[in-house]
Amino acid sequence: MSSPLRLSRRTLTLSVGLSVVTVLTCLVAFLPVPFVTMRPGPVFNTLGELDGTPMLTFGDDVRTYPTDGRLDFTTVSVTRAESRMSLAGAIEGWLDPDVNVVPHDFVYPDHQTNEQSTAEGAAQLASSQDASRAAALRAAGITVPEVPKVSAVVEDGPAQGRLEVDDLILTVDGEKVATQESVGQAVGDREPGDDVTIGYRRDGKDGTVTIRTTAMDDDPDRARVGIAVGSTFEFPIDIENHIGDRVGGPSAGTMFALAIYDSLTPGALTGGQNVAGTGTIDPEGTVGSIGGVRQKMAGAAEAGADIFLVPAANCREAAEGDDFGMTLVKVATLQDAIDALGTLAKDPKAKVASCE
Repeated sequence: MSSPLRLSRRTLTLSVGLSVVTVLTCLVAFLPVPFVTMRPGPVFNTLGELDGTPMLTFGDDVRTYPTDGRLDFTTVSVTRAESRMSLAGAIEGWLDPDVNVVPHDFVYPDHQTNEQSTAEGAAQLASSQDASRAAALRAAGITVPEVPKVSAVVEDGPAQGRLEVDDLILTVDGEKVATQESVGQAVGDREPGDDVTIGYRRDGKDGTVTIRTTAMDDDPDRARVGIAVGSTFEFPIDIENHIGDRVGGPSAGTMFALAIYDSLTPGALTGGQNVAGTGTIDPEGTVGSIGGVRQKMAGAAEAGADIFLVPAANCREAAEGDDFGMTLVKVATLQDAIDALGTLAKDPKAKVASCE
């Protein structure tokens, strides 16, 4: 028979062993792992107000029409770049069907900081707002000319101090240019060392500047003035988007475009229903894919959405889980969304293209 002393020693050894295992388990659980979570974020009604100001406002001379219902754009809340997720946090995320756990480098490539990510998202948002304006106006039958602009000025290049970023380029040697390609062609056809006169518009005022060209680094027979050329639009009406820095990225573009279109055309596009959705958009109205569609669907459902607009490229992912009681509408273009919402406004049970 074991003595009380021997039992005591065994009990003590077992207790110490369990304590060590418990401590080690806790330490492992809090070890950082290279992952981030994507969770449902807030939704914003593009037909509503932010801090007492309408999300979208139009110039005083622009005719708008009453709207109804909601057109929500959805967001994803992502772990900050500098945050370090614990193993326990990752496991908790994996067990939650509304949370996606992804590698840190997938969201923040090349050791990107949160500040850099925010700046990139702000630039994408600004570009998306321009594209949504152009797409919506064109869908409403309004002409929106595209014009080339200075997107960068090469340091110590011929144009430094002569042209500025965001200058609109109107002419090259008196000839009108309508695209960024036509600007490059017009300047590149000169002989290096030739002077070229560029007509521009800056802050609403037109001007000209004559610049002596130099040879391109990779083609000594082709002239350059030391600028990068992008494109923008000359909007015929004033439209302001007041989302500010609350979100970043391009994925709200489709919902912004729908709200603009709804405001500029008679009748309520939603038919009074709560519509949410996501998707990038280009000036021609093509709807592009986004990340975190399942998280955006969960956020939309929480906000009471009846209909969720899904980019066609995201349909398979969207249909892989719960639809949260929403009608999932498949959209490849802005016109697809307009047509589907018009049909559902008349009959919420009507058959439209869906994610199945």
